[in-house]
Amino acid sequence: MKLKSNIGTADRTIRLLLAIILIILFYTEVLCGILGIAGLILALLLTLTSLISFCPLYRIFKINSVFQKNEDSEKSKTNS
Repeated sequence: MKLKSNIGTADRTIRLLLAIILIILFYTEVLCGILGIAGLILALLLTLTSLISFCPLYRIFKINSVFQKNEDSEKSKTNS
């Protein structure tokens, strides 16, 4: 079963940057203990969803951040 991508390029970039920030905060001991572990788990989830371009929560809430070209405008350009 192939999952349809619902995370766009900008969304993927933001997720990866947030994951990197969370990892840095953990290793510099700004986030420690249970909060640090929760931050690492969140960083893992953000990285995973970014790499596979699919977010299950987006599917539940019917969100799609993938930029899709308007098919009608593309057809009119080719017909002109």
